[in-house]
Amino acid sequence: MDLKIKDKKECTYDAVSLGEVMLRLDPGEGRIRCARNFRVWEGGGEYNVMRGLRRCFNLKTAVMTAFADNEMGKLMEDLILQGGVDTSLIKWMKTDGIGWECRNGLYFAERGYGIRGALAVSDRANTAISKATADDFDLEYVFGKLGVRWFHTGGIYAALSPRASETAIEAVKIAKKYGTVVSYDLNYRASLWEHNGGSDKAQEINRQIAPYVDVMIGNEEDYTASLGFMVEGNDKDLTKLNTDGYMKMMSEMSKTFPNIKAAAVTLREVKSATLNDWSALCMSDGEFYKARDYKGLEILDRIGGGDSFASGFIYGLMEKNDPKQAVEYGAAHGALAMTTPGDTTMADLKEVEGIMEGKSARVKR
Repeated sequence: MDLKIKDKKECTYDAVSLGEVMLRLDPGEGRIRCARNFRVWEGGGEYNVMRGLRRCFNLKTAVMTAFADNEMGKLMEDLILQGGVDTSLIKWMKTDGIGWECRNGLYFAERGYGIRGALAVSDRANTAISKATADDFDLEYVFGKLGVRWFHTGGIYAALSPRASETAIEAVKIAKKYGTVVSYDLNYRASLWEHNGGSDKAQEINRQIAPYVDVMIGNEEDYTASLGFMVEGNDKDLTKLNTDGYMKMMSEMSKTFPNIKAAAVTLREVKSATLNDWSALCMSDGEFYKARDYKGLEILDRIGGGDSFASGFIYGLMEKNDPKQAVEYGAAHGALAMTTPGDTTMADLKEVEGIMEGKSARVKR
């Protein structure tokens, strides 16, 4: 495949993302409603991909986001720095003491267990990033002067507000103007689009973004809800997935958007909150490649598994230029990330490649 990725020597960053970073409050093994203590993490769909590319795959990454300039914003900056992601592109926004001007986003997430599914409760209205514009990030400078090999954003960010949608559209246009490869994770969230025009608006916005995308990523329902492409053969609860249906859907998408050079979908069959079957499928140049099946994958924390898939998939395309290897990197990294708590990866490249090679889970001494 030919993604025409810029040389490292020409660019300050291997990859940059645009999106919201929130503070996650995690009650551990307990429930939100009964918690007396929470552990804090940073997390956000677009950011998690940069964190994975930096921490697991050792690429130089940065995040474009916006924080209210207060102590919570500084806490999130500190968490991002611990993950090795460059924070110099963050926009700091003036705020008042109660968040009328803008605020930083929170979300509470419990992991689920057995018959009890994972649960996330967001508190993210009026956040700094939902109010940011393209001018706040000086996109011409980022892509034209600093240089970026790969740009990643997604449907969670685009759904935050009409202004965020406009900024996402402008960002992919300017990235393409300077020859940066663009990936987009559809990441449909009905709760976000509900106050921003619903599924019809989601499809309208995403279809404006899609002509500038080189690599499209989604999960079981994203392609239908976000772009309007139907997947035939799946049951209502997505406990049975039809690979042939996804292949047909991606073929149709490639006819509508011939600019998309690779597309991927994660395949998850939920047996229980802590036991899933997991795999992934990608299409490139009309050919399809399926990752190995992770049958009976035991899950500790499923949040961020799709983002870790995305970072592994992007790594495989960037560094190996091989969609078959890329989908395997993505599936293995996503599987590993779901065995540890928090949104972001705790895996390293050696572990990912060991999983790809089928190494066992025996104790290492």
